[in-house]
Amino acid sequence: MLDDMVARTVSPVFVGREAELKTLIDAFERSRKSSATTVLLGGEAGVGKSRLIGRFAEQVAQEGVNVVSGGCVELSVEGLPYAPFTAALRQLVREMGAEEVSGLLPEGARRDLARLLPEFGEPNTDMERETAQARLFEQILTLLERLAERRALVLVIEDIHWADRSSRDLIAFLSRNLHNAPVLMLLSYRSDDLHRQHPLRPVLAELSRTENAIRLDLPRLTREEVAAQIAGILGRTPEYHLTSTIYERSGGIPLFVEALVDADRGASFPESLHDLIIGSVEKLPEESQNVLRMAAAGGIKIGHALLSAVSGLSDIQLERALRPAIAANVIQVADGHAYVFRHALIQEAVHDELLPGERIRLHARFAEEIERDRTLVPPGRAAIEIAHHWYSARNDARALVSAWEAAAMAAKAFAHTEQLQLLERVLALWDQVPDAAERIGADYITVLELASSAASASGEIERALKLVKAALAELDERTDPERVTKLIIQLADCKKHRRKGGMLDDLRHAEKLVPQPGAARAEVLIKLGSNLMFSGEIAEGTAYTLEALRIARDLGDEELEAELLINLALGHSINGRLEATLVTNDRAKAIGLRLGRPRLALRGLANNVDALNNLGRSNEAIELALTGERLAKQYGVYRSQGVFIANNRAEALEALGRWDEALALVDSCLARGPVLLTRHHLLRVRGDVAAGRGETEVLESVLAEVGAFHRYPDQSIQEIVINTRLLISWHLLCGEPERALATAREAVTWPDYPGKAMLGWRLLAQIHEACDVAASSAPEEAAAVRDRADRVTAELHIDGPVAEAYRRMCLKDWDGAADRWRRLGRLHPLAQSLLNGAADAARRGDREGAAVRLREAHMIADSLAAKPMVDEAATLARRVGVALGGTPADPVADAPPAGLLTPRELEVLALVAEGRSNREIAEELFISVKTVSVHVSNILAKLGVSSRGAATAAARRLSLLPP
Repeated sequence: MLDDMVARTVSPVFVGREAELKTLIDAFERSRKSSATTVLLGGEAGVGKSRLIGRFAEQVAQEGVNVVSGGCVELSVEGLPYAPFTAALRQLVREMGAEEVSGLLPEGARRDLARLLPEFGEPNTDMERETAQARLFEQILTLLERLAERRALVLVIEDIHWADRSSRDLIAFLSRNLHNAPVLMLLSYRSDDLHRQHPLRPVLAELSRTENAIRLDLPRLTREEVAAQIAGILGRTPEYHLTSTIYERSGGIPLFVEALVDADRGASFPESLHDLIIGSVEKLPEESQNVLRMAAAGGIKIGHALLSAVSGLSDIQLERALRPAIAANVIQVADGHAYVFRHALIQEAVHDELLPGERIRLHARFAEEIERDRTLVPPGRAAIEIAHHWYSARNDARALVSAWEAAAMAAKAFAHTEQLQLLERVLALWDQVPDAAERIGADYITVLELASSAASASGEIERALKLVKAALAELDERTDPERVTKLIIQLADCKKHRRKGGMLDDLRHAEKLVPQPGAARAEVLIKLGSNLMFSGEIAEGTAYTLEALRIARDLGDEELEAELLINLALGHSINGRLEATLVTNDRAKAIGLRLGRPRLALRGLANNVDALNNLGRSNEAIELALTGERLAKQYGVYRSQGVFIANNRAEALEALGRWDEALALVDSCLARGPVLLTRHHLLRVRGDVAAGRGETEVLESVLAEVGAFHRYPDQSIQEIVINTRLLISWHLLCGEPERALATAREAVTWPDYPGKAMLGWRLLAQIHEACDVAASSAPEEAAAVRDRADRVTAELHIDGPVAEAYRRMCLKDWDGAADRWRRLGRLHPLAQSLLNGAADAARRGDREGAAVRLREAHMIADSLAAKPMVDEAATLARRVGVALGGTPADPVADAPPAGLLTPRELEVLALVAEGRSNREIAEELFISVKTVSVHVSNILAKLGVSSRGAATAAARRLSLLPP
């Protein structure tokens, strides 16, 4: 079988076949409950038919199902007679023994089966030849029925495209005659091998017409599924570049993915896989093979006119040569005027068969013909095609020039990855062409600069780093400070994206290289100012930004001005001045659109999505984000800027309590392989939902990846704030209030606490919660942290309803906070405010007020699947004696809330009811007075009361104490 042809790396992860596996399970259940069923599983070679069958067999075997398997063997046109059934019988004999198998059969049947397997003894030699096959068929049918009477049976026959005529006939016979026996017959075949005259075609047609047959075609894997398969093989998440390369070359066929992963890790291209691919070509007439070799030099798809021009054949000669290849399904007609290899690896394998001189000659012919008539290839493809063919023809000078020209075309089309590949080709050829600079009109350093920019734009940050460093090594900062400055800016950007330290140091050094006002200084100040703001140095960063803004306006450089306006808006945003943020970003966006600079327009738009969300206008933020994502796709920058905007949309969805939508969007964005910074932002959205739902393991994995446990170099204030908030949540969920308090204590001592609503204010509310929870175990420390947090609350800038709602929470104005959250549509903080308000009402003795708030909080929390809040509401309801689903419960009639108080707390409560003091209770129970105080505080809190007398009354009402 195909999967046995080569030892290779196989993914331990079963990827992308959930729907097909479910179809098989459903078919099996149908066979067990109603009638025998046949599944015809088709798919290309290597697409994973055997893997799917194996997973299905494992699953049903665990339920006690008898799985019997056989496979067909390819020998020539016809296969080995009854090979799959011989294999199945051999398995049965191995598992049951020949005697037990024979015992399931009618008299004399053992000798019939001996024709297939010698373990059954001597074959029957006196059978009538005309009835021998029919008898054998009946014996096999009876055996399957008897086996199925014992337990449900699955018969697997793989590779029936290689089946001999007798096996095909027996398969058809069984499918027609099994009827009500609980048997599933699972047949796999290679769909790409079924040419028009294949003998399996009529059998499949016949089987498909029966009521108990199901056809199941196994598709190729999607890009995301290929990424998952590679991850399973490597044991880690693959790089975006590796996934893209393997996906494109494999076409989503798992077998080819595995081979290519091996090749990428240094293994040779699997010989048997090459044989598999090239075998069908070598069976063709020589003239067909010659034309296929020419076509392979042209790529996977080639126009008829181009192939005719390169081959020098007439239309009739070309068609005569290609017909056998088309009939063999090696090459296919596409679009009525072109030919396409059935799979990229077929084209590559044929191309690999070219002799060195033949390869050079053919590629040169392609380049010459396309240069002569660019209409021979699709519009926009000529430059890249010419570059490819001259490079393959080993003509260094013409390859260098054509690659340079094609890179420029790619840049115009925002095809940054292709641009990078072409520029790297120019660099590789540079030393081979003595007059390279004169030929392209640019020096070597310029090519390095352009290549590093293209690498950054395409997300290839490590490659960008190497290219920038190579360019810097060619320059002297004393003689060419401005050029060095530009490269240092690129270097700093790369370090930022890769979490490498030294970014700010590099930028400060660059600022010193260009002390005079001018474009070079302004460009440094853009980066230095914004990164200082991100690090929390708002005042210094704003000063540099304003200086650069003056320079830009003096120069009349609107593009530079727009960049600086965006940076200025960043400072406004972190300081909590959100209306100013919107206005400033809009000015920058307008400039970007007017100048035709999509990057600027998208940056301004993305930042306004964030600002709108911070102002509580989350639905507007979502709509604006969708507009930005569409623009990013249009501009070809979705993986970078589009995903970043989508992350801001996910944050708005999370804020509104549309958590499932937010998670789906996060998963979609992560699958695109965003740059590290954006990936971390996306993971934090996942972390917020996990915190709300009490998913501690998910939250812990997020915190570990984003650096919350150990900070990365040059981490931004935004990252630090969100990480801190999530870390406090994690400690609280894990029952570690003192660790949560320690994290909160560090946060409230920051010198420049951010005023941005979703940053500083949201964290501040979380700090107050940590203080409340830790008050019983660390009262003095909690009070100190709360005091500092209160001072920050009083000093912090307020801009907009979101900040005001958080401020109300910090002030414990729960009803005021709830009212504002309700108007904003922020479900989770609304439920939290209602729940805290209910607890306050209960402490005041306002049982009805507590009930109203509790029911709404519980309903919201339940809709969000916010389990910690659901549990908290249920606990408070038990204390107060409220039925969450309807009217207030009768506390006298209610059963005592199980587990409300610990055994030790019940002991303390009994002594409190006797009027004992804390010291007297301590002496009675042999514990410290402080411990008694903690127990009493916990009792009062759990019962929702504020005094010892009220606690005694509540305990008796709840039957915690005798009346």
